[in-house]
Amino acid sequence: MQDFGSAFGEAFRLVVVLDPALVEIVALSLRVSLTAVLAAGLVGLPIGAALAVVRFPGRSVALVGLNALMGLPPVVVGLLVYLALSRAGPLGPLGLLYTPTAMIIAQMILVIPIIAAVSRQTIEDMKDEYDEQLRALGVGPFGMVATLLWDARFSLLTAMLAGFGRAVAEVGAVIIVGGNINHVTRVMTTAIALETSKGDLALALGLGLILLVLAITVNAAVMALRRTAGHASFA
Repeated sequence: MQDFGSAFGEAFRLVVVLDPALVEIVALSLRVSLTAVLAAGLVGLPIGAALAVVRFPGRSVALVGLNALMGLPPVVVGLLVYLALSRAGPLGPLGLLYTPTAMIIAQMILVIPIIAAVSRQTIEDMKDEYDEQLRALGVGPFGMVATLLWDARFSLLTAMLAGFGRAVAEVGAVIIVGGNINHVTRVMTTAIALETSKGDLALALGLGLILLVLAITVNAAVMALRRTAGHASFA
């Protein structure tokens, strides 16, 4: 086990010199999480907008279910995806288990409720403001969904960033379906867990520093986008 002083020094060195092993892990993490968030956005944004605009029987139950899914335990999602992708599962013939694709699927399932819930609230607030105007123009539900999604695009980017923050920090689900295989499915969170258990604190700390920087960057971007959305609404 390395002492903390030398571990921190080595961690900074690995980050500064762009150690190939560290870069490979970070690149895979970003590829998996960004793909998962983009796919989740394609599903979650329309769902959230539809729930905000359309009134139908059972809508309250759907909203309760959506909010409950935001707290879905990652290990449960990982287990369900594992069962679906295993050889005995319905998607077993695709051979996706222990691949980056399996990790993308797990992260996407975790992120969709977050994006849908945040976008629903955003769209619903905007709908209350523009409802009369849109109805006067004869805009139907589908047109209203499309219009509000476009007008709220800056605010909705915060939902995507929130989803990315959840995805990139996820460990429970991805380690179940990805297996933490070196050069194949090892991402930042699973690598940190492995290297810490091995006593290799330098790589774990280096990856932790990058995760921290990503978290700060995402939060700063959310604040900037909210400011931009606020200015746009007053323009």
